[in-house]
Amino acid sequence: MAKKTDADKVLKYVNILRRTDIFYDLTEPQLEMVASLCSEVTPKAGEIIFEENSTGDELYVIASGEVDILVDPALVQPVTTGRPSRPLTIATLRRGQTFGEIALVDQGLRSASARCASKKARLLVIPRDRLIKLCDTYPDLGYRLMRNIAADLAFKIRGTDLMIREQLLWHPRPTRGIPQ
Repeated sequence: MAKKTDADKVLKYVNILRRTDIFYDLTEPQLEMVASLCSEVTPKAGEIIFEENSTGDELYVIASGEVDILVDPALVQPVTTGRPSRPLTIATLRRGQTFGEIALVDQGLRSASARCASKKARLLVIPRDRLIKLCDTYPDLGYRLMRNIAADLAFKIRGTDLMIREQLLWHPRPTRGIPQ
């Protein structure tokens, strides 16, 4: 009975992965191999999934619900108002999107926090070490996946760049010697 349950779970995860950008062009057997690495978590609304500047070694896929990506401005700018700064939501991710991939690629610290933004969220969690081993064992899978992750990160970087440009245009920095 347990084997049928495991097979059902893998099939359910394959259907989720199939709708995710970074897995879109993997073959059915490749999707099944990735799905076999997955576990599932169901965070509550408002629950922190991981903190900015923490270590991390897993990739998250949103199966349902929403996740806010947050940055703490106090990490780059001293608080001058006397009250603590609050994290700012820089993106809200939805079903089929991924997060945590930067730590997957470079094993560095998390560049932002992730917080569950909906009452009913379901996330697939893929451990880095097992996914990298799978990519090393099956280079075609590894190439496709890393190419897709690179494209996804490029898209996110362009979005962040646009946001920074908008902030600079709306809140220009004072220039020395020129009154504002």
